[in-house]
Amino acid sequence: MKIAPLAQVTACAAVVGASFVLLPGVCRAQPLESQLDCKSSAHRFIAPLRDDRSIEATPMRVEANSVNAFKPTRGGELTAYGYRVYAVLGYQQGDAIFKQGSGQPINDSAYGVVVMAPSDAVEQRVRESGSSAVVHEVVPMIMTAVFCDGSAMHTASGTLTKEAARSRR
Repeated sequence: MKIAPLAQVTACAAVVGASFVLLPGVCRAQPLESQLDCKSSAHRFIAPLRDDRSIEATPMRVEANSVNAFKPTRGGELTAYGYRVYAVLGYQQGDAIFKQGSGQPINDSAYGVVVMAPSDAVEQRVRESGSSAVVHEVVPMIMTAVFCDGSAMHTASGTLTKEAARSRR
C-alpha cells in the first residue's frame, strides 16, 4: 500500500518534469495582458520591456502615423491573453523611445501587441479581462492586434500583415 502514493508522486514529477522540457516557453513567459487595460501610457508599457531587453531597442517598423513596432528578443517569451506576442506596438509624443513617422501622429499615446492567434479567441479573452482595447484581425486565423487606441488599427494592421508575410518566407 505504501508503494501507491510513491508511484503517484513519481508520475506527477514525471509529468511536471516533462512539461519543463517540452514547454520551456510557458515557464519563462512574461504575460502582458494586465498592462493592456488601456489605463496606461505607451511609455509605461514599452520602457520596462525595452529596459529588461524583452523587446529590441530599435523598432522593426515605424508607421507614417508614428506607431512603432518592436520585435520581441530571441529567448524572451512575451505573451498576452495566453498567446505568443509577435510584436509590441506603441507611440508617445515627445518620448525619445519612439521614432516619429512621416505623417500625422496617431495620438499623444497609444500602445498594444500583435499576438499569434485568431481574432475571435483573442476578442473573447480581452473582453473577459475587462479591457477596452480594440481587437483587430491582422492575418486571418493567425495574427490579431490588441491596441489601446482604435484610430491606428487600419494602418498598423496592414503593415504588420506585410511584415508577417515577409518573415514567413
